[in-house]
Amino acid sequence: MGNSSERWCGSVPGVLLIGLTGGIGAGKSSVSAALAERGAVVIDADAIVKELQSPGTEVFAEMVERFGIGIVADDGTLDRAAVADVVFTDPQALADLGAIVHPRVHAEIERRIAEQASTDRVVVLDIPLLAEAGWPGLLGTIVVDLDPEVAIARLVAHRGFTEADARNRIANQMEREQRLSKADFVVDNHGDPLALQAEVDRAWAWIRSIDPASLP
Repeated sequence: MGNSSERWCGSVPGVLLIGLTGGIGAGKSSVSAALAERGAVVIDADAIVKELQSPGTEVFAEMVERFGIGIVADDGTLDRAAVADVVFTDPQALADLGAIVHPRVHAEIERRIAEQASTDRVVVLDIPLLAEAGWPGLLGTIVVDLDPEVAIARLVAHRGFTEADARNRIANQMEREQRLSKADFVVDNHGDPLALQAEVDRAWAWIRSIDPASLP
């Protein structure tokens, strides 16, 4: 989402804010959904991006102006695979995409966090590049961990990625060891779905153990 936490705005008083991140294919979405089942309010940056990139939005129009009509699918929506083919092989194109999308995403995330001000809800901020960009006011960061080679296999088998596309995307993210160094809690996703649920139970217990007096 960016290169410096200085690009992110401040925290909201009273919000118990937990960061959630992980490399592509690590299973972060499964973990965020499981945390929501346990009572967390999940703010999903990827979902916000998709909303902001809908036809008729400023973001959609600016992306077409920058990258051309080739990123528009036959039904008039954004062809995400076409965008990926451009930006994940061209650093300047990736930077230009970030300049279009990120400021709007940041503003919408801040708005949704503010909606939870002074509640007793756990707010989970689900951002793929949280380890790279940071966010002020987090009481802790959960990293969903998976060996990149296993992640590539899962992306190809279950999400329709080509191996080349999966590798390009992983290459544009922080290395596994660096991401783990940012973690306050690690969810290991090398097991089966039942094992992942047990890991999420551990994560939820850790979240609930955080002293509200430590809120910023």
